[in-house]
Amino acid sequence: MKALALNAGSSTLKAALYDVEPGAVLAAPPEPCWRGEAEWDPARGRAVAEKLLRRLCEGIDRPLRSPAEVVVVGHRIVHGGTRFRSPARMSYAVKEAVAELAPSAPLHNAAALEGVAAAERFVGGSTPQVGIFDTAFHADLPPGAHAYAGPHEWLERGLRRYGFHGINHEYAAHRAAHLLGRPIAGLRMITCHLGSGGSLAAVHGGRSVDTTMGFTPLEGLVMGSRSGSVDPGLVLYLLRQPGASVDSLDALLNHGSGLRGLSGHSADLRDVLRARRDGDPAAGLAFDVYIHRLRFHIGAMLGAIGGLDAIVFTGGVGEHSAEVRDAALAPFAFLGLELDPGRDGRAGADADVATDRSAVRVLVVRAREEWAIARAAAGVVGDAAPRE
Repeated sequence: MKALALNAGSSTLKAALYDVEPGAVLAAPPEPCWRGEAEWDPARGRAVAEKLLRRLCEGIDRPLRSPAEVVVVGHRIVHGGTRFRSPARMSYAVKEAVAELAPSAPLHNAAALEGVAAAERFVGGSTPQVGIFDTAFHADLPPGAHAYAGPHEWLERGLRRYGFHGINHEYAAHRAAHLLGRPIAGLRMITCHLGSGGSLAAVHGGRSVDTTMGFTPLEGLVMGSRSGSVDPGLVLYLLRQPGASVDSLDALLNHGSGLRGLSGHSADLRDVLRARRDGDPAAGLAFDVYIHRLRFHIGAMLGAIGGLDAIVFTGGVGEHSAEVRDAALAPFAFLGLELDPGRDGRAGADADVATDRSAVRVLVVRAREEWAIARAAAGVVGDAAPRE
């Protein structure tokens, strides 16, 4: 069936159309029939999505004669809370629940709902819309990993660690096992999703047992414009300053921090690396902090699984920046990693790579979130659920 995937991220809207065969395997993605991308503008979200979708039926190379050919539309929903542990049709009640969770994922859930509205307008109200939830892969984190050390009532109110990027963490883990030719049930992996947002997951036997993001996508690594984890006491200190407000601090931590805040000019790691090579001390500091926190959390994930068979890099930065990969892994040479500082990462843009190491395998896996979304959505409406 023709399944359309919409992936509204923090900075881009990506779309892809797939012919999903019955029994499609997650780790063996086909090439899409069509792929499109647009810069995400929160103020014009629905209009951006509608313009992108119109390309499916316009131009000489249009993949569709009519929107009616689309059987199902899958949407990446970043925050599903404790309610959504598997894909769900986007009924009115589900949309309301996703909207209620938007304050915990302010850059994403609202964008996804705009994408749903645009897709409904494009394909019509009778075509199923299915939400695929980033939090679902982390839904079974053990209590020690998902609970915060606050009052027990926090857990009753849903104030716990959820984790995000689960769609791609799950795909990357399955793809890595496929490349290694080993059953995923016997593998211990750290999957590193590094892009404008970033998170790590400790994956044991195909299940997430720990991750770096928490109640919101703000926890964990240093990101493009997000601070990652900071001392809660610092947050309290800033809130007590004259003129401070919750909204201004929210904007600062989500949009004015991370690489952008430290470098003083850009949230794009490529810009930071260029400025660093030109001797810009602020860019050098931004890179150093980025790598320090990445190493710190790799170590934390290693402790969560008690051993390691593979480290998997995915996402725009993870796939393309050998400089980041090598710097991140340098302190872990004692594991038997044989670093390759000369590799420029271009292979990650064209094909998945499994690199032989003496003890631990290091893999570069292209993010295929749109394939995972389309496949899962097709499984909801198809006669047979796709196989792992």
